[in-house]
Amino acid sequence: MKTTFTFRAMCIILALATPLITLAQTNTPAGSTTSAGIFNGTKDYKTFSIGVNGGLLAPVSPTGGSNDFTKWKASAGYGAYVKWQILHALGIRADYIGGKLKADNSKELGNGKMPDRPYESFETSLKWSAALSAVVNVATINWLYKQNFVQIYVSAGGGLAGYSPKITPTNGTEREYKPNGSIKELIIPVGAGLKFKLSDMVNLDLGYTIHFLDGDNLDGVNYGPDRDKYSYGYAGLEFSLGPTHKPQLTWNNPAKVMYDELAAQKAALQTELESSRSANARLSADVDKLLKDSDGDGVSDFFDKCPGTAQGSKVDGGGCDLPKDTTPRVTKVVQQITEDDRRLVREAIQNLEFETGKASIKPRSYPSLDRVAELLKTKGFSLKLAGHTDNVGTDAKNMVLSKDRAESVKQYLVSKGANPSRIEATGYGETQPIASNKTAAGRQKNRRVEFTLY
Repeated sequence: MKTTFTFRAMCIILALATPLITLAQTNTPAGSTTSAGIFNGTKDYKTFSIGVNGGLLAPVSPTGGSNDFTKWKASAGYGAYVKWQILHALGIRADYIGGKLKADNSKELGNGKMPDRPYESFETSLKWSAALSAVVNVATINWLYKQNFVQIYVSAGGGLAGYSPKITPTNGTEREYKPNGSIKELIIPVGAGLKFKLSDMVNLDLGYTIHFLDGDNLDGVNYGPDRDKYSYGYAGLEFSLGPTHKPQLTWNNPAKVMYDELAAQKAALQTELESSRSANARLSADVDKLLKDSDGDGVSDFFDKCPGTAQGSKVDGGGCDLPKDTTPRVTKVVQQITEDDRRLVREAIQNLEFETGKASIKPRSYPSLDRVAELLKTKGFSLKLAGHTDNVGTDAKNMVLSKDRAESVKQYLVSKGANPSRIEATGYGETQPIASNKTAAGRQKNRRVEFTLY
């Protein structure tokens, strides 16, 4: 009898669901696209939803029979929930369920005898049950089609149930199991279900949940070692919350979204490629026009003001013949640096002294510098001046001082007639010591300006 009742109830639920499933198939076109991206987070999706459902409550579980009575009965139940979809395959759901639970001892035991028990039946009013569960979409990606319209999910969580059992003794009168009020016990809901997408706003939800109780009070009888439990099979509608243009995250098919993104990128690249080819063709034509040189004088026809010049003629920027150069050529004599020249420079380095902490050259250094200036004037040599300091003072001040001293030597040589364009002055501060800065003699050697003649 119990099996027949369950079978009929499931047939009714499936009969009601059939037209909705058909609607889900027709309302989800295979080629539809969404602007939501695969790596953009959840901002492009609707993540919150509410659901209402109705179904059958029964004090039975496939994992452990029908509690403390031999024959369970199915009764109407109702429920509602709020869900937050964290990932496309994971959500958090807060459920509420209410209804009645019934059973009696009218079924024979396994030995073919009727049960000899003090209670005939019970009826429990499940005033409320509230639970928070994690919902995992087991199958979200449909590899046969780009769009999904059906999901398989499982759930598990924890919560509380408040209920009031009434028991009827054998040949007795129904009475409350606990007259002082409702019983509150911990529940562990574990469930599974199917969800069908009807539109971007509505889903059909078919599910079955077993509730394990932390006690043996549900049917008002403590019979056997197992704790009580009850199940809820339901059908309902889920409504997604948020802007209508956003898709539901729970139906997000990453493979399909990635496919659409790659297809859009390919189309954009193809358009850009065609545009680039057209632009390159126009640019090539313009370049050919600019580069064409009919008379071979090196000036394109577009800029040539004197077309037809003789082959090999030297022309100006306008393509016209240049005047003939009648100025006699002067051969530049390159002076060689002699050992005397190097000795003269070494003497200048040895005799070069500055005021302490300043870039001012002491007068006794002038004669040797005068000889260097005369050498630069007469032979046209170039000179590189490199200023150096010891490590006394800050790095920045030493860098400035070394540069100033090199510039001071340059200005003196220029004042004596040397070509300033042939003298380079550079400061290196304390970065290139030639002796230890730990002794006075070493620091004296490091305070120098090096002359490089070339």
